[in-house]
Amino acid sequence: MNVRVLVVEDEAVAAEAHADYTRRTPGFEVAGVARSAGEAARFLSAHEVDLVLLDMHLPDGHGLGLLQRLRASGNVCDVIAVTSARDADVVRHAVAQGVVLYLLKPFSFATFRAKLEQYAAYRDQVVGSGEVAQDEVDRMLGTLRSRPSGATLPKGMSEESLRQVVEVLRGSDHAMSATEVAQATGSSRVTARRYLEHLADTGQVDRAPRYGATGRPEVEYRWR
Repeated sequence: MNVRVLVVEDEAVAAEAHADYTRRTPGFEVAGVARSAGEAARFLSAHEVDLVLLDMHLPDGHGLGLLQRLRASGNVCDVIAVTSARDADVVRHAVAQGVVLYLLKPFSFATFRAKLEQYAAYRDQVVGSGEVAQDEVDRMLGTLRSRPSGATLPKGMSEESLRQVVEVLRGSDHAMSATEVAQATGSSRVTARRYLEHLADTGQVDRAPRYGATGRPEVEYRWR
């Protein structure tokens, strides 16, 4: 099921760009666009939303004020700040009120998408989970604290190729081998395996031996 997103942005061009970027990111859909704090509050009182992309500078108040109202009303939807507000005090208060990620303007689509994918990796681990052990909590929170995958790629690896592997693996309802991922992405098995190992090393996928065939067991990978 797609993540339902409310874009809260007062500038028309920026609001449309953020909505378009969201639609272009697999696994996300735009539930609505609000151009003010009041409009956002009314929308959230009438619609179920998973994630709010929140600008801090709104014509009828500060984004932190809207966030405080949401929390006071019991709304616990996730929030990513998408703003030009660089004041450290604003960042601190945003984190204190539950902002999961902070994206500074201006940014490219690749950066925007990387943030949403980082959030999606966190959400995949949290939603539907019951009681968790300490290492699972650490892994969940570490997903949010880690830098976007494209910023930490080893030499010779590309963000676009990594994204293709991620999309294939996240969209699969079963574990996949490097051979299967290579066929789905149109790459070689060696290339697919390199990206899969990188995802496993960074804690985004689980790897395990696949038994059943003769000879050496093949490794399979499953999105966490």
